[in-house]
Amino acid sequence: MSGKAIKIDDIIHLSTELNTVQDLDILLDKILTEARRILNADAGSIQIREGDELVFGSHVQTESLQRKLKPGEKLPYTTYRIPINTDSISGYAAVTGEILNTPDAYNIPPDAPYKFNPAYDKDSGYRTKSMLTIPLKNNRNEILGVMQIVNSCNPDPAAKRGDFESPFSGRFDSSDEMIALHFANIASMIVQRAQMTRALILRMISMAELRDPKETGPHVNRVASCAVEIYVRWAVRRNIPKDEIDRKKDMLRMAAMLHDVGKVAVSDLILKKPGRFTSEEFEIMKTHSFQGARLFKYRQSEFDEMSAEVALTHHENWDGTGYPGRIDIDTGEPIEKDSSGRALPLRGEEIPIFGRVVALADVFDALSSKRVYKDAWDHESVIKEIRSMSGKKFDPELVNIFFDSLDVIRRITGRYPDRD
Repeated sequence: MSGKAIKIDDIIHLSTELNTVQDLDILLDKILTEARRILNADAGSIQIREGDELVFGSHVQTESLQRKLKPGEKLPYTTYRIPINTDSISGYAAVTGEILNTPDAYNIPPDAPYKFNPAYDKDSGYRTKSMLTIPLKNNRNEILGVMQIVNSCNPDPAAKRGDFESPFSGRFDSSDEMIALHFANIASMIVQRAQMTRALILRMISMAELRDPKETGPHVNRVASCAVEIYVRWAVRRNIPKDEIDRKKDMLRMAAMLHDVGKVAVSDLILKKPGRFTSEEFEIMKTHSFQGARLFKYRQSEFDEMSAEVALTHHENWDGTGYPGRIDIDTGEPIEKDSSGRALPLRGEEIPIFGRVVALADVFDALSSKRVYKDAWDHESVIKEIRSMSGKKFDPELVNIFFDSLDVIRRITGRYPDRD
């Protein structure tokens, strides 16, 4: 079997694996990783279409730079928005639907309608050379985005024996183009399915937003992104197998988005109140945690289990002062009671890891964001408050991980600005 045939067979088998990934962001990262592997490339990006622009920076990989970091750490990428027109390489591929094979990004023919933008190279200290740019289309032939595979690691066939070759002196050939196009066609269908799943989740969140204006798409995306980053670093520290980390972070990304979906069962007269809650109102508001868990009580999958767990436990505190404690999610009644008749609290590692992670991510975003009842806190005040709650509200280990990854978290969450 030829090398090309082996790669095509690899792609066919890979499609089954990709179809098991549910979250859009996790899926795009997985697609990019596998595309680079199959095409033997050092770097790449997937730029998803948003209106008349392509968003660059959310899904970028650079293996040679990543290897310099500690396990679990991520490179900080700046987000760029690329107009969908023929001025840029990505824009040209999106407009024309053509695959572009660029042997040297810094030596594009002067009569080409597009130019290479070196902004990413300047920001990262990287050097782009060879590049494949492949449009991603849905089943109506509409552009979903663009995938760029950068810097072939294959040897340069034109090099003579004894010549010096840089690590990325090779280029992509016509066989690579065909393989990339075949992979992109399969990946596009899977991306379209994941986008539909994301849309359904956002519709559920929109229902909660009708009750509580702060439960917005940008808010839950920031919370979910932050939670995944913290969880992955926590899991790497514990030497949890990569396959398990990938599977859990896929589910966590979606479950974290749904952490407050139970607010649909709480009166908007309470949730939209600009001042402090009365004690009675606060007790009603607290029911949203078990009401959210109840939405997943007929658990048919591991995702349902995690979603129920996150909804139920993301207001539990490390020191045992949170809520709702040990309750029956069907009735909201205590399973075990303390001397006052209240549900026995969960504390420390009794609180599931995913609830602990989302608790930290949720408070970080709430403090950092403007609300109807408060302005956004400045960064220094947010950091001081998070640090003061270590060992009280939050797991101290997770707080340390949070601070270790703060620069990356701020860049990740910056992808989802609040709507005006």
